[in-house]
Amino acid sequence: MLDASMKQQLQTYFANLREPIELVATLGEDDKSRQTRELLEEIADLHDLVGARFDGDAARTPSFTIQRADDTSRAVTFAGLPMGHEFTSLVLALLWGGGHPPKVEQDVLEQIRALEGPLDFEMFFSLSCHNCPDVVQALTLMALENPNISATLIEGGTFQDEVDRRDVMAVPATFLNGEPFFNGKMSLEEVLAKVDSGADDKAAARLDAKEPFEVLIVGGGPAGVAAGIYTARKGFTTGIAAERFGGQLQDTLGIENLPGTAYTEGPKLANELEKQVGENAIDLMNLAEARKLVPAESKGGLHKVELANGATLKARSLILATGARWRELGVPGEAEYRNKGVAYCPHCDGPLFKGKRVAVIGGGNSGVEAAIDLAKIVEHVTLIEFDSKLRADEVLQAKLASLGNVELIKNAKTTEITGTNGRMNGLVYEDRASGESHTVELAGVFVQIGLVPNTEWLKDSGIALSEYGEIEIDEEGATNLPGIFAAGDCTTVPYKQIVVAMGEGSKAGLSAFDYLIRTAPAEEIAEAA
Repeated sequence: MLDASMKQQLQTYFANLREPIELVATLGEDDKSRQTRELLEEIADLHDLVGARFDGDAARTPSFTIQRADDTSRAVTFAGLPMGHEFTSLVLALLWGGGHPPKVEQDVLEQIRALEGPLDFEMFFSLSCHNCPDVVQALTLMALENPNISATLIEGGTFQDEVDRRDVMAVPATFLNGEPFFNGKMSLEEVLAKVDSGADDKAAARLDAKEPFEVLIVGGGPAGVAAGIYTARKGFTTGIAAERFGGQLQDTLGIENLPGTAYTEGPKLANELEKQVGENAIDLMNLAEARKLVPAESKGGLHKVELANGATLKARSLILATGARWRELGVPGEAEYRNKGVAYCPHCDGPLFKGKRVAVIGGGNSGVEAAIDLAKIVEHVTLIEFDSKLRADEVLQAKLASLGNVELIKNAKTTEITGTNGRMNGLVYEDRASGESHTVELAGVFVQIGLVPNTEWLKDSGIALSEYGEIEIDEEGATNLPGIFAAGDCTTVPYKQIVVAMGEGSKAGLSAFDYLIRTAPAEEIAEAA
């Protein structure tokens, strides 16, 4: 199961083990069980502190539990093989189980250990899902740190019958004590916020106590991070308040157009950006959702950003970099069947529709790429485009045309998502030329129709917005209000690209620097008068 390179890598990591751990497997006679036995034997052979036995009695076969030898109540269970995107999760589970300290703030660990149970988590993942590892790792850490918490992490492809029985149609899908808990990516802090009733109040108190920043950036994507690096390097106290650090990067798989980087993946790039934030003494405040902007009353005064948890952050200058999100269809049935057939991430959820008929709505690059990827997994893909022609790059269109299980429907307006018994079963579209209505029977639909800026919270702030909700900026990244700048996909800048956002963020950071060195604080202006 493990090649020589992976074994060498594991041996290096296992030098950090401090306590003995046991791998306890429940196996059958199938190929996946054979592969699981082979994997666990290879792992156990790499270090004396790792033991493996095969007398488990777990409910799912194949599965294996990683547990501390001296405290078997601290354990995590993998059902199926955690390879692909989840191999790192397996490595971390082994290290944390063996006493290697996680890279988590001490107050977060104390919060985990203080949780009362029982909290029995079950989480479904797919091996191609780049959003799943964060949830897998969060639940793993919680289970290994608190005996009142259990976590069973289930590879959906191995347990397809259970996936169908429990109506899992999107991953990551998390259940708590047998009931649906959350569908989608969650960080450790987000999981804790949902299970710890006092988490919001604690976070708000910590944020309220912060001194005013010289530069506060709202948004933790490429634009926000680039801006923060520039202002921090100029010596200004800088904070980044991010609802979800990384933004759209966390939902982006392959990145091949970043100069100097032949290929990377969004979550990996987000991790590198977070590391760089830490190296530049930037105060990163994650899970900080902005709700209201109160601009300074006079030039040089403090701007205020009110957060969803009730806290308020203050700063002499602001850089708004809240990015954008997937645009929704806005048709009947879309909200009702979200995560029940309606999906937005083909990489994450595509494997759940293996052998089934699906549709992709949208003929731009993202839509055509989704159709190409899905065609390798599903029985049939119907690509629906509103316009009379596709907008994707020619090379993508050529690849699409070569696929035998893809049907293209152009000049079509999707009008409804249909369903029955809690899951979608098709869609209705209108032929824009004839006006005729048609129904397509489907197991799933992937919506890929562009982006909408995350600027709703600014509508009553005095910030000028375009007719599309984008923040209007000039060539220096300045908004219509003194001391407030903006960058990235939430602005009127054309071409919503990672490299463009980074450049715009850098420019906004430099503009904020120029503003600060030329503008005295309001109290100094008042004293001078």
